[in-house]
Amino acid sequence: MMENSPTTIAPLLLRNLVTSMFIYADKSILNLAEKSKLLEMIRYVVVTSFLFFLRLLPSLFPSSSHHQVDDYTFKPHKNDGYVTGCGFGDSGIARALSQLLSCVNDIPVSSRKYEIVRSLAERLIEENQREDIEALREVNRTVLSAAFSRALTQLENAMVELGQDRLGHDGAGRGPVQYQLNRVLRAVRSVGDGIWTKVRRGTEDVNRSGNSAEKVAAELLWLAQKLTACGFEEEAIERWASASNLAWLSLSAEPRLQCSLFKVSAFLFKQAKDMGLEGEETEEGNKVSHRQTKMKMLMSWLPLLCRASNGTDVPVLSISERAELEKVLEETIDMLEQEEQEQVLSLWLHHFTYCPSSDWPNLHGSYARWCTTSRKLFVLH
Repeated sequence: MMENSPTTIAPLLLRNLVTSMFIYADKSILNLAEKSKLLEMIRYVVVTSFLFFLRLLPSLFPSSSHHQVDDYTFKPHKNDGYVTGCGFGDSGIARALSQLLSCVNDIPVSSRKYEIVRSLAERLIEENQREDIEALREVNRTVLSAAFSRALTQLENAMVELGQDRLGHDGAGRGPVQYQLNRVLRAVRSVGDGIWTKVRRGTEDVNRSGNSAEKVAAELLWLAQKLTACGFEEEAIERWASASNLAWLSLSAEPRLQCSLFKVSAFLFKQAKDMGLEGEETEEGNKVSHRQTKMKMLMSWLPLLCRASNGTDVPVLSISERAELEKVLEETIDMLEQEEQEQVLSLWLHHFTYCPSSDWPNLHGSYARWCTTSRKLFVLH
């Protein structure tokens, strides 16, 4: 009921406005900071203060962050992100599955409770599916899809946090001054996290116990596999294809996290290849929609495939798995329109050429076929 109230919208508007102004100003300061250690130090102090301010901003609007956490009930909060307003999501079995998935998300992998709760969730999902009742299958679809969306948002937030922690490491200001300032930045933000927790008790924070980026990425793969097992792989594919900002952040992520994201992409690319091809009666509008989804997925995640296939210690995929996924990519590209193929293959060629650590995927077959077709079309016109 309070989602659209002025007290809820005000901090978001203020935060977005201040952030936009700060980023615009920081671009100008950055060039000057490259030439002076003093300006560099001033810039990082300002950045530290700004991040600290953003964390304290909700405390200025206490009514927007009020949560009743003492009176716990089995039914999740309406803004939990798992249970939707439809009849299926408002049932007891849906709330039970939602709570289990929420617990899986919160419990650290190192805890003995993690496998117990996760096995309970898997059992509930499998039993719903085994009943072969449409309403129970819809419960699985609704709750798993909501969990996948929530995990995507958490992962993106976590990666933004990690990027802020590495602020300046890839910039112009390198050296002991920057190292010390980054340590101060992390210390101040840790204090901010403590205050933030007290001010907004019960809110969902990417730094909660168990919510590391790698853990969330691994759970995204698990959720995608569960959706596929239930026959709802399109739910995961469409959401993953639309996660273009997450894909962009993945290019500068830590290698271990890149490997986790690589596995999700590889799995969903395999599922997406035959999407929309099962029945001859598929409507033309759906065929176009499926093709656009495949296009978005290629444009978003193909750069990561070019960069992260080598893994950290060993390649993410075996030789046979690489060959299989390469074939899947080529077949998916061949299903696109000629202009769409050009965009995808141009993107592939750029990242394939300029990534020094990898020579995969090798899509020269698709590129050669596109050139041949393009040449024929040119001659005909």
